[in-house]
Amino acid sequence: MSLFWRIFGLNALVLGTATALLLWAPVTVSVPVLLTEAFILVGGLAVMLVANAALLRLGLAPLDRLTRLMATVDLLRPGQRLPVPGSGGEVSELIRTFNAMLDRLEHERATSSARVLLAQEAERRRIAQELHDEVGQSMTAILLVLKRAADDADEPLREELRQAQEITRDSLDEVRRLVRRLRPGVLDDLGLVSALTSLTQDFATHTGLRVVRRFDTDLPALRPETELVLYRVAQESLTNAARHADARRVDVSLRREGETAVLEIADDGRGIEAPCEGAGIRGMRERALLAGAALHLTSTPGTGTRIRLTTPSPESSDHARPGPAA
Repeated sequence: MSLFWRIFGLNALVLGTATALLLWAPVTVSVPVLLTEAFILVGGLAVMLVANAALLRLGLAPLDRLTRLMATVDLLRPGQRLPVPGSGGEVSELIRTFNAMLDRLEHERATSSARVLLAQEAERRRIAQELHDEVGQSMTAILLVLKRAADDADEPLREELRQAQEITRDSLDEVRRLVRRLRPGVLDDLGLVSALTSLTQDFATHTGLRVVRRFDTDLPALRPETELVLYRVAQESLTNAARHADARRVDVSLRREGETAVLEIADDGRGIEAPCEGAGIRGMRERALLAGAALHLTSTPGTGTRIRLTTPSPESSDHARPGPAA
């Protein structure tokens, strides 16, 4: 039934009922109208208006639900859909069209995000390679020159040259750490578990936080981009725990659940408010879309934050994998 005929039918039902009551009710209207008759007429009008409003509210409820979903839908949280009423008509067709539009927008968002993130990773790889080859080798050469100069110099110049050596060595270590953050070579060489182990060890060393690791070794086969997403989400979660959470302990686990891998990072910090998600969390949601994974964040102020990333099964991963960048 179309929306026009639905509203017409509701109004006809109310007016028909009122007419039937006037025909069979023992009520007359005098001229001039008596006070009791006026009360009866006004009361009948009020009942008609209330009944009409209630029936219209019931008939237009699917449109209200559609309006609320349109106001709150977030493409970074895929899967938000409205059930299609079985009555048919314009309302059902509108909801069905809106759900199809969400399907298309989510697919386009995932595809565009994949292109952006893959380009970003390629740029990170290029910068990391240049830092390693150019800056790293130059600083290594400087260290060798300083060592030879310090061996041949007299005091107090020798001590100053050795101090310059230590400063240069610390700077070289910092460059190497930046290279590892930009492009984790251990992820390509030794796999995801070794990369996460190295990441958490480095994080604990530089921040002083206690990190508890629990990694399964029998993980399902994962695509390279999925492993990279898991690594980046863990990296961003640890960074947020150190910078914003005021945490003292972080638990990092990677386990197998059937044919999926589940990454969980939980801290004992101050937590966050859901409406206050920053660029870091939004970036993690973008990366989850890249792998077709599901990202869930639970946090209560004062009790810490838990981030859970579940990789897709092989079948859904093949179906939802974004196309290659043009």
